[in-house]
Amino acid sequence: MTAPAAPARAQTRRPDADTLFVAACIGLPLIGLLLFFVYPMAVVFLRSITQADGSIGAGNYVQVLGSTGFWRATRHSLAMGGATTAISVLAGFVIAQGLYRCRFRGKWLIRAVIVLPMLAPSLVQGLGLIFLLGRNGLISRLTGIEMDIYGFWGLLIANTLYALPQAVMIIGAALVLLDARVYEAAEVMGTPPARQFRDLTLPAAKFGVLNAAFVVFTITITDFGNAAVIGGDYSVLATEIYSQVVGQRNFNMGAVVGIMLLLPTVLSYLIERQTARRQTGRRTGNIQPFRPVFSPARDITVAALSFLIAAGIVAVIGIVVYASFVKLWPYNFTLTFKHYDISLAGGYSSLWMTIVISVMAAFGGTAAVFALGIGLRHAPGVVARPLQVMAAMPAAVPGMVLGLAYILTFNSTATPLYLLYGTAALIAIVNFYHYHTQAFLTTQTGFLQLPEALEEAAGSLGAGKARIARDVIAPFMMPMLVSVLFFLFMRSMVTLSAVVFLTTPDLSVAAVTIMRLDDSGRTSQAAAFSTCVMLVVALSLLVMKALLRRYRRNDAGGGA
Repeated sequence: MTAPAAPARAQTRRPDADTLFVAACIGLPLIGLLLFFVYPMAVVFLRSITQADGSIGAGNYVQVLGSTGFWRATRHSLAMGGATTAISVLAGFVIAQGLYRCRFRGKWLIRAVIVLPMLAPSLVQGLGLIFLLGRNGLISRLTGIEMDIYGFWGLLIANTLYALPQAVMIIGAALVLLDARVYEAAEVMGTPPARQFRDLTLPAAKFGVLNAAFVVFTITITDFGNAAVIGGDYSVLATEIYSQVVGQRNFNMGAVVGIMLLLPTVLSYLIERQTARRQTGRRTGNIQPFRPVFSPARDITVAALSFLIAAGIVAVIGIVVYASFVKLWPYNFTLTFKHYDISLAGGYSSLWMTIVISVMAAFGGTAAVFALGIGLRHAPGVVARPLQVMAAMPAAVPGMVLGLAYILTFNSTATPLYLLYGTAALIAIVNFYHYHTQAFLTTQTGFLQLPEALEEAAGSLGAGKARIARDVIAPFMMPMLVSVLFFLFMRSMVTLSAVVFLTTPDLSVAAVTIMRLDDSGRTSQAAAFSTCVMLVVALSLLVMKALLRRYRRNDAGGGA
């Protein structure tokens, strides 16, 4: 009589354990979002309406909106964002068209080169342009023509190179979805290539182009690194926030400018989400891949433009690496390692600390978004939908504004969270929440590909949700999780805007060290430090590709 009772008790305990597991998967990431995203953003808003005498009002907004400097920075930001978006999307479309719709040799080289700007802090583009086109730049020395690269044109080139990889990837993803059978039908009907491009390619890729435009605009209008290095007197909203907070120690005014910077980025983000959903809704699972046939007029032209753009990227990034070995730029080009003997700003301690911080952000962040995905998979719709919206919101907040929110929130003894200020953990947290949306959406894509039959089979064998997550879901999603982990690591290694306010004399990160070296006139040492950062990120990218290749090989072996 007692034997059947034991399974009955186990069955009554099982739902409790599963419920606790799902609650933890939802609750812990939710607490993180509330403490490290929602709460800091609320503090920024509160500080923006806190006046000098401590009262609440709109005085700060009146003062900022009445400032000619603010409107000048706003005009500059919008003009720079618009110009960079137009050029980046056009160049990105050309390269994506070449990679996915044309036939020529050397595509592997373009794919490799287009990734280079993502391996370096954003200010490296500005640094490279100074070495290449500045008053003492290589081209100026060779031609004798003195160029002033600081200001609008230099910043435009730097921002374009920095944003171009994003445009290529997004537009390329749209072009891959175009069904070859449509073009085969057009060929049968005798439609000329020019009309196929106008009537088939452009309409089908329009959502990808719009998506790329909004992403590039957001990246440009919120970037701080290039503006700090090569912007000169061309003030933008990101540098205006930095000036208010670091230069004038006026945190309330910095909060006002931060809130104002949110407006165009939030609007751009909302429109980008709409276009992304429209594009997703058009996808079908029965697409025949397009295999281009060589067309000399089209392919030679697109290939030439693609290689020309790639050469520009190589020149700007390569000159930074080369300058790091030059004895005295631009007078003595003898090669030396002396610039790698860095003693200013703590030497290489910030590089090692950045690696530690990036590892913390990568592993902690990957675990958090994976747990959140597990929780959302089992949560009721009334809970899942608002949480999904909240999890996607960080993408609308510029890194500069998020970093400002953290210093206003955690550099205050009024909160127990003050214990985190000045620690590596806080910088790892801000890096994770800066890129939380991308990591979350990537993980959600993996969950959508997970067959429900796998979970049902494991559940029918008596496995609880925790064991299913560990033994079924995690192995299935491992390639996706590896991609998220290395994405968070690489972005944490090179980010500047989100962490520039959080460094202290005893704790710095690599991107801030590069900026300080450049500010102090040690541009060759800044180039050397940049080269070290790029080397670390490039090695991590190679490790990621090797791991993914290994997982694919194992899957193929298991399937066989």
